[in-house]
Amino acid sequence: MEIVTSLPADTQLSQVAARIRRIEDLGFDTVHISETVHDPFAICALAVEHSTTLTVRTSMVVAFPRSPMLTAYAAWDLARFSGGRFQLGIASQVRGNVVDRFSAPWTDPVAQLGDYVDALRAIFTSFQHGTPLEHRGSHYTFTRLQPYFNPGPLEVPAPPIWMGGVNRRMCELAGAVADGFVAHPTGSHPRSLVEQVIPALQTGAATTGRSGPAVVVVPKVITGRDDAAVAVARAAVRSELAFLYSTPAYRGTLDRLALGDTATELARAARAKEWERLPELLDDDMVARLVPQSAYANLPEVLDEWYSGLCQGISLEPPHDPSDDNEFRTMLTRIRAIP
Repeated sequence: MEIVTSLPADTQLSQVAARIRRIEDLGFDTVHISETVHDPFAICALAVEHSTTLTVRTSMVVAFPRSPMLTAYAAWDLARFSGGRFQLGIASQVRGNVVDRFSAPWTDPVAQLGDYVDALRAIFTSFQHGTPLEHRGSHYTFTRLQPYFNPGPLEVPAPPIWMGGVNRRMCELAGAVADGFVAHPTGSHPRSLVEQVIPALQTGAATTGRSGPAVVVVPKVITGRDDAAVAVARAAVRSELAFLYSTPAYRGTLDRLALGDTATELARAARAKEWERLPELLDDDMVARLVPQSAYANLPEVLDEWYSGLCQGISLEPPHDPSDDNEFRTMLTRIRAIP
C-alpha cells in the first residue's frame, strides 16, 4: 500500500522545507501538493529540492485556466529536477471555481479534460523526441513548437499523469487515459469505490484496452495516540466533512448510506451561508459511518477492513504532536503491508 500525505494547503514557502523533511522522515512514500492558495508548481519545486525519496504529486492542478503547454513545461522541468520523482495530477474542479474564481470558460469538462491529457501527451512526445507537434483535438490545437522552444529530452520517464473525479463520466475518462487516480474524499468510502468509482474506472480502461489506473483514496481518517486524541481529531474532521458534503455534486456517498436528508440540509445551510451550522448536522454516528477512526494501535486493522483489495494507496495526515512521530512511523510500516 502506497502511503500518501498532503502538504497542508496553508503552508508558506518558508515552511515547505521543514514540513517536507518531516514527512519524508516519517516514512511517507508520496506527498500531495494541492492548488488552493499557492501556485502548486512553486511548492513542488521546493518539495523536490528538500527531499530525496519522496514522490511529489500535484493533487490536483486545476487544468482549464492553464494552457496544456504551460502545464507541460512546468511538469517537464519538475520531472528533470526531481530525477523522475514528480507526478502530474490534473483535474477539472467545479464550474463555480473555474468560471468565477479563475474567469475561465466551462463547456463540457469531461471532453475538455480528455483533450487536455491527449494534448499533454502529444507535447511530451515532441519534447522527448523532437518530432513535429501536431495535436488537433476537440478543445485544443497545437501545431507549432520550434526547436528554440523545445526543452529537450529527459533522462527519466515522462511525468505520469494522474486525475481525480467524482461523477461517473469523469471516472470513466480517468480509466481510459490516466496513469493514476486520486479519489475525492467524498468518493473514498468503500461503498462509493465499489459501486461507482472502480466500475467506472474499469469501464473506461476497457475502451482503450488498458489495465486501469492505480487508485489512491483520501478518506480523512480520524486517529491519534489514544481515545482522547481521537475525539479531538473527530471535531476537526467533522467540520471538514460537513463542508465537503454541503456541495451537491459530492453528496453521492451520503445518498448511498441513506443519509440523503442530511445532504439536503447541509446544502441548504451552505446556500444560506450558515457555516457554523454545518458541523452540527453530522452526529458521531454519521461520522463513524463516513470515515475510518481509531487510535494508532488499531488503525492498521481498521484500514485493512475498510480498504484491503480496493486501492493501491491511502492518504493520512502526519501527527500534530511530534512526540507521536515514532509510534506513527511504526504504524505506517504496518499499514504499508495491507494488500
